[in-house]
Amino acid sequence: MPTAPLDPKAVLEVDGYLEPNVPAIVHRHDLFRQWKDKIEQHEGGYEGFSTGYNKFGLILQANGDVVYREWAPNATEAYLIGDFNNWNRISHPMKKDNYGVWEITVPAKDDACAIPHDSKLKISLILPHGQRVERLPAWIKRVTQDLSVSPVYEARFWNPPASEKYQFKNARPPKADNVRIYEAHVGISTSEGRVGTYKEFTQNILPRIKDLGYNVIQLMAVMEHAYYASFGYQVTNFFAASSRYGTPEELKELVDTAHGMGLTVLLDIVHSHACKNVLDGLNEFDGTDHQYFHGGAKGKHELWDSRLFNYGAYEVLRFLMSNLRFWMEEYQFDGFRFDGVTSMMYTHHGIGAGFSGGYHEYFGESQDVEAVVYLMLANDAVHTMYPTSLTIAEDVSGMPLLCIPTDKGGVGFDYRLSMAVPDMWIKLLKHKADDEWDLGNIVHTLVNRRHGEKSIAYAESHDQALVGDKTLAFWLMDKEMYTHMSDLTPMTPVIARGMALHKMIRLLTHSLGGEGYLNFEGNEFGHPEWLDFPREGNGNSFHYARRQWNVVDDPVLRYRYLNNFDRAMNRAAGKYRWLEAPQAYVSLKHDGDKLIVYERAGLVFIFNFNPTQSFADYRIGVEDPGEYRAILSSDEKDYGGFANISMATTYHTTPMEWNGRKNWMHLQIYIPSRTCLVLAK
Repeated sequence: MPTAPLDPKAVLEVDGYLEPNVPAIVHRHDLFRQWKDKIEQHEGGYEGFSTGYNKFGLILQANGDVVYREWAPNATEAYLIGDFNNWNRISHPMKKDNYGVWEITVPAKDDACAIPHDSKLKISLILPHGQRVERLPAWIKRVTQDLSVSPVYEARFWNPPASEKYQFKNARPPKADNVRIYEAHVGISTSEGRVGTYKEFTQNILPRIKDLGYNVIQLMAVMEHAYYASFGYQVTNFFAASSRYGTPEELKELVDTAHGMGLTVLLDIVHSHACKNVLDGLNEFDGTDHQYFHGGAKGKHELWDSRLFNYGAYEVLRFLMSNLRFWMEEYQFDGFRFDGVTSMMYTHHGIGAGFSGGYHEYFGESQDVEAVVYLMLANDAVHTMYPTSLTIAEDVSGMPLLCIPTDKGGVGFDYRLSMAVPDMWIKLLKHKADDEWDLGNIVHTLVNRRHGEKSIAYAESHDQALVGDKTLAFWLMDKEMYTHMSDLTPMTPVIARGMALHKMIRLLTHSLGGEGYLNFEGNEFGHPEWLDFPREGNGNSFHYARRQWNVVDDPVLRYRYLNNFDRAMNRAAGKYRWLEAPQAYVSLKHDGDKLIVYERAGLVFIFNFNPTQSFADYRIGVEDPGEYRAILSSDEKDYGGFANISMATTYHTTPMEWNGRKNWMHLQIYIPSRTCLVLAK
């Protein structure tokens, strides 16, 4: 059945200000409908179209034969070569069909597969002018790198015996809500100066994540990438899980174990661009610059020095949508955080574009409609086939309708990242003393998000921790973190301020900034320094490419207090579900006193950012009358505070309008300097 046209009223119900842009929104939806209907007509819908990995690449048949297919329209001859035929360049010729797809069947030998498990292979192509080039199969599921020989990857036929294949034991968890994301990178998840493994992450890190009260894991740098220091963002092999950390079976065990703990696992998917490597990537695969990518300048990202996909090409769409399906099926991921969405949606890729919020910036000539339509198809397909899946967009532009379903004219993501929030915190810590902080501006940045579209708030992600920047904890306390983070030393003003603000910034962001929350691993306990991968510029050192779990596990060091607060904050969010509640009502942002007060999910949040002044008898306005008690205070001893607030105190309301609320707290609220307090009825 053809996809229904977009009703313009559905768009205006979301946002009436979009009226002048309705023709542009209808136009892109029409293109989306055309693609969806074409896929339905020729492939039997998303189900057939997105299983390209069962047609292309090396497919093992039930009888032990291996069928290999590869799309390389420019080639005039093709041969499968590898360990299995002693790299003979003519013994295994392939046949080409009318669509540029090459095919060969390697028959079983003595009732066994003729291509040994984990053996190396390539496709050897002859180009129109007689040149021979050799490539790794585009759909290859396993590649390895021996840096002592060459940085170039080698393709391997992954076909372990049945006894070694991982069998999933746990069902996917229900669709995550009240989303609290732990952003993690397997390689840096060890305290030692080396690359960590899937196995170690499963055994050592998953229990920490569960204990801290997070319910979603976002795994970075899993898709194979040539250069470790690219943080996984220069992908060479889209269907291969990075061999740096272990085997495909060990990654499956990681995801399955997380599911057994009730954790949702998202993959950081990179479909915004691809590594420009020719020998082990997709670039110039069949000798042209325009097979998977746009030809010429349009196909090159100036800033990232990488290649840009042609999202208007049929086989490119098959490749990318099958890639999404593959990670969901083969590894049982529960969804994706799409990297570089801003770069995809605009022809200028966000380079030099300062988005002011004017709607003409989103729907004018600079919109890359083909890329937006791909994102619509991707979201529609993933959510149709996997109703419990989650998708998150990394977008800095604020594109309207990004997190609205496609049938209402949206792009179809579940959440977007609130990228302005961490930028604000870093700027404040870099350039302003506490008493210069503009609380009105802080609150505005935290609540300034599109109504009806869900946002993930965060104080810092991996971006803020990269070399050239520092973690928030390091901005706050770098002068004394090496000397005064022990309980055996006196609490200095620098450490007291740093720990207090670290907790306050996190709770304020968590409870006011969005409908989801994200933390980058290690930052919950105030990870020192920054993140820098081994590279030529640092003598290939692993010193900053690890997580110093030893400092949070040391019972003498103060890092454990920040870890304890993070746990308490996440568990409170899980219990009271404030992330799923409507946006907070802010009743007070007092720049003189440096106080912020708001209500959300029936809780009252009170923040005193004053660097010197504590307040007794402070009158707080609330909407719901009744008796309140503290459920969380950053001043508790367990969190590195001074225990100046009694958690046993009850607060009663008096019916009288105060700060726009119907009631005020009758008993004195005591709120010490640099403290946050949460009250519940």
